[in-house]
Amino acid sequence: MRHVLSDSVGDVQRLNTIFTEIGVIVIHFMSEQESAALVSHEMAYAAAREALIAAVDDAVLFPAVIAHGSKQTNRFSIKSAATGSFAGLKVGSFWTDNDALGLPRHNSLILLFDQQVGRIDWVIEAGLVNAYRTAAADAVAADMLARHDASTLAIFGAGNQAFYEVMALRRVRPITEVLVVARDADKGAAFVARLQEQGLAAARAGAEEACRRADMVVTATPARAPLFDASWIGPGTHVASMGSDAAGKQELPPALFEQASLYCDLPAQSVIMGDFQHFAGDRSAIVAIGDVLQGRDPGRTSADQITIFDSSGIALQDLCIARHLIAMKP
Repeated sequence: MRHVLSDSVGDVQRLNTIFTEIGVIVIHFMSEQESAALVSHEMAYAAAREALIAAVDDAVLFPAVIAHGSKQTNRFSIKSAATGSFAGLKVGSFWTDNDALGLPRHNSLILLFDQQVGRIDWVIEAGLVNAYRTAAADAVAADMLARHDASTLAIFGAGNQAFYEVMALRRVRPITEVLVVARDADKGAAFVARLQEQGLAAARAGAEEACRRADMVVTATPARAPLFDASWIGPGTHVASMGSDAAGKQELPPALFEQASLYCDLPAQSVIMGDFQHFAGDRSAIVAIGDVLQGRDPGRTSADQITIFDSSGIALQDLCIARHLIAMKP
């Protein structure tokens, strides 16, 4: 039996039937260039919303595999999921020395199964898509949890993902000021300039100043210790942890959990590899954001309420955005 890699959609069902009869398996392929040209914040938001709802409905999410390459600083993860209509997995990688090669350190590959015969139907390179997908989950959560008048954003981190976080959040809240907290002064200055090019009033700030002034605080770092003090977060602030996606990672101070309403993408995963792995309280207090989207939890109920969203990243986000990309492919 021969395998044919195809990047032409056409009438997929008809072609698959014909090729199966003659012993050829068609695997549809979408390159990084194609997926990057198709993705948008609007698409990513719609896909993330679908994924977060599916996570509390008919989907099954399987335990994530966190692994490393021959060099232990090179990391990769495998996340998978299934619903009643689609199933697949995402392989995400972080290769530390790629900067020196002029290549992105982060990469992502999405595989979708043909549900009828169990073979791979689609292979999608999704490095840039992954940045949109990750930011979109935080935007969906902020849309449900942040105060409607939230206008000052504090962002911890000045890497590539931090930029997409800001761009996604500005779509759902009237952001007029961005305070950038970055350890590297040069990277922080370059990030501020990049945000200013997008028409945002951005400036570098210290951690305490940024937290005390912000309506929303987002952390997009590889930190393994809290980035700020819980006492710096004022009433009504929405906080999102994006960088904590493996055991041992930590961005938020655990003392803040006692003062806030706790939300995440998937409770069972967030307490293992998200920031809520450091929560020592009653874990039944952690609510899936999908339950807010479905009206099963009220979300924010007062202007003074502090809300936290722990985004460890789920495979459904990747599978849903893959389906959107396929639908958009010419």
